[in-house]
Amino acid sequence: MKKLMVLMLGLMIGFTASAQSLPDVKVETQDGKTISVTELADGTPMIISFWSTTCKPCVMELNAINDNLYDWLDEVDMKVVAVSVDDARTVSRARAMTQGQGWDDFVCLYDKNQDFKRAMNVSLTPHTFVVDGDGNIIASHSGYTPGSEQELFEEIKALQ
Repeated sequence: MKKLMVLMLGLMIGFTASAQSLPDVKVETQDGKTISVTELADGTPMIISFWSTTCKPCVMELNAINDNLYDWLDEVDMKVVAVSVDDARTVSRARAMTQGQGWDDFVCLYDKNQDFKRAMNVSLTPHTFVVDGDGNIIASHSGYTPGSEQELFEEIKALQ
């Protein structure tokens, strides 16, 4: 019995150690400041969504999250991070779109060089991650179908 418990503990430590966490890459904030992505891990669980201005499913997903956000915040402490992967030529359009869509309660970041996108192995948008307050990636979801935002919220609630 004792050996079994030691084995289980070893496996749990192994799984925890192999969990992916947020990379230490730089991105730009809505006000033009540069921050490290690791600064996002402040103890609050989050949904991180990679999007672009030309991706209609991306905008649909972020709008669905935005429509539910106030109700969700009544239940859990969380934040939403919207990461635009638009390049330097179209980043001004992405900035305008975040304001025009009313994503005021999101942390809006701009990954003009796509360093964050590459570090997270994102190939297609929308690509969404659920991250715990310590910066560990708990779940990953690619694409959008109506209602999948609720699955993201359920994963966030499970972290509380």
